Amino acid sequence: MSGPLNPSGKKNRFNKAWMNDHVHDHYVTEAQRLGYRSRAAFKLIELAQKDRLFRPGMTAVDLGAAPGSWCQVLREKLGPAARIVAIDLLPMDGIAGVNVIQGDFREETGVELLTAALAGHKADLVLSDLAPNLSGVESADQARSVYLGELALDFSERWLKPGGDLVVKAFQGAGFPEFQRTMQGHFDKVYARKPKASRDRSREVYLVGKGLVVS
Repeated sequence: MSGPLNPSGKKNRFNKAWMNDHVHDHYVTEAQRLGYRSRAAFKLIELAQKDRLFRPGMTAVDLGAAPGSWCQVLREKLGPAARIVAIDLLPMDGIAGVNVIQGDFREETGVELLTAALAGHKADLVLSDLAPNLSGVESADQARSVYLGELALDFSERWLKPGGDLVVKAFQGAGFPEFQRTMQGHFDKVYARKPKASRDRSREVYLVGKGLVVS
């Protein structure tokens, strides 16, 4: 070979830095210690404590559930009488007491599988950790993120009980303020939260809609 394919080494240095951060990340270590499938469990735990999202025996829906750490938290906190339904396009190992559906929430067939699993029971809580597959084109990725949020809101309008709560992952950027205002038209209160377990460099926030208003 005449020379290295990446003479600057920048990409390798970035990958090594990311891996070092990941390996030494407090939340990664804690997730492994406590048996959670990902560090995202701590995002939901903090949101639930701050905004009083959990009550024993609730009916909860988890959109974009894989690998399943949010379902683990729901199972722990809501108790054995809770009804928990989860959906993701990716396969996900089962969790006792959680109805796991492999399907595409963006398609009507996926929504139909969800509604069938709910068996006529409306939800007290809808969680959406959905995020688009990143293309690297910021405007396109942001538009896809907002679209996923809109789908979660539309589902909630149909399947949340009056007074129910919605948590949606969102990314600050084009369309975010408009989507936040749209949520404010459907809930008593809407809060933008940045959990401590969200990486500092990420534009990720969670919009928490408290108290669905039925017109």
